[in-house]
Amino acid sequence: MINTEAYDKEKLRKKIKRSLDHRRYNHTLGVAYTAAALAMRYNEDIEKAEVAGLLHDCAKCMDAEDMLVLCDKHRINVTDVERRNPFLLHAKLGGFMAMQTYNVNDKQIISAIINHTTGRPDMNMLEKILLIADYIEPNRMKAPRLKEIRHMAFSEIDKALVLILGDTLDYLNSIQGEKDDMTQKTFDYYSALQKENING
Repeated sequence: MINTEAYDKEKLRKKIKRSLDHRRYNHTLGVAYTAAALAMRYNEDIEKAEVAGLLHDCAKCMDAEDMLVLCDKHRINVTDVERRNPFLLHAKLGGFMAMQTYNVNDKQIISAIINHTTGRPDMNMLEKILLIADYIEPNRMKAPRLKEIRHMAFSEIDKALVLILGDTLDYLNSIQGEKDDMTQKTFDYYSALQKENING
């Protein structure tokens, strides 16, 4: 794909560094690097993937109460689960901040940021790339089946997606954590798609 907009990534990196703690900033650089690598593999816009990676957690280190206040102020829809667990809002709010604070208005980048934690049925390639890059970037060490998923991400991206979503749901169930319904819907969609492809 041809890149249609140039971004000053060095400026973005400096700006995002000021809003994140050290560990989260290192994770962000890892996601940007991995997203760019996946974009190369799947013939997607490398710069868009890198920018999405740099900004995907731009709201992550905000205070929970501030997240709720900002969402209410800017009429960003907040579900009951999100209101009880405001940390889940960082993706939605991150999409908004990418536009307002970082002047990034590309619809694909914004959508990838908004959907990078839960996914959604029928994602485009950039959305898949960002969700997967967030999970497999080099600084991640503890996720189950990580070696297998890292390999699969570069060969069968939808299968990697199903493994990531399935392991995320298993983890949330194991700790009895609340989950966004969209995670389950995305998992069900891609699991069904995978079975459909197998059965032909």
